[in-house]
Amino acid sequence: MKLPKFLSQNEKLREWLTQFVKFGLVGAVNTLLSLGINYLFIWIDPSLYLWGNFAGWAVSVLNAFYWNNRFVFQKKAATQKELWLRLGKSYLSYGASFLLSALLMWLEVQVLGLSEWLSPILTLVITIPLNFVVNKLWTFRK
Repeated sequence: MKLPKFLSQNEKLREWLTQFVKFGLVGAVNTLLSLGINYLFIWIDPSLYLWGNFAGWAVSVLNAFYWNNRFVFQKKAATQKELWLRLGKSYLSYGASFLLSALLMWLEVQVLGLSEWLSPILTLVITIPLNFVVNKLWTFRK
């Protein structure tokens, strides 16, 4: 596939766009994993929607770290310490996003009266772009 001229001339922009598309692919799988776990908790008991959100988050962060490290940002850790530091940064960045999503979901369900089933999807509109920028500029920074 040939890129438009303005993209092919701007290597940095092309790198960002390529990584964003890859991040989106990883994120789509990650989202399905997280939502699947979340909806499993809701299916068991709708009052567990925040616990399901936490369980989905915990599993999906590990999945995201693995694929972002190997596929999206292609960062090889020079040392074990560097790998663990990057994993810690992943949990911190996704942790901030998790807290934001929990707050948004609580507001959507408890204050706005939206469905527990719809709330996680609406929240993703904010958290996905935020996660990309934080991972690109901090967690997997060159």
